[in-house]
Amino acid sequence: METPFRLSVQYATDNNNLPTRPQFRKWVRAALSQEAVIVLRIVDESEGYELNSSYRGKQYATNVLTFVYDDTQPLSGDVVLCATVVEKEAQQQHKDLTAHYAHLTVHGVLHVQGYDHIDEAEAAVMEKLEAEILVQLGYDDPYKEITKQ
Repeated sequence: METPFRLSVQYATDNNNLPTRPQFRKWVRAALSQEAVIVLRIVDESEGYELNSSYRGKQYATNVLTFVYDDTQPLSGDVVLCATVVEKEAQQQHKDLTAHYAHLTVHGVLHVQGYDHIDEAEAAVMEKLEAEILVQLGYDDPYKEITKQ
């Protein structure tokens, strides 16, 4: 049985090279193991910078930010993807753009569910789960290049 969820996708960027709502819905569904209400917002670099500066004290736009509002059932959170950063990373890392969006969407949804990567043990659990979900979705393990080094 599928985990129930509500998803709102907000496109707040002029970038036209973005996944569709059905793609985002598929990725969120694959990553969820708990009932949730999620807003997924795709932003430009200026909004990404402002959010990262305001909430994390970092003076740059980052690829994904997750805001968890309620950790009781149903979970509630926002996942913010910065289109400019995601695109630059995909190019620099020689990754398919859609696969990179899928990875970062799964990553953000796992954060909504309480997963984190603050220490090595947590990171290992989260990365393993991300890889399993992405392979299930038909994408490559996003960490396979890292583990070969």
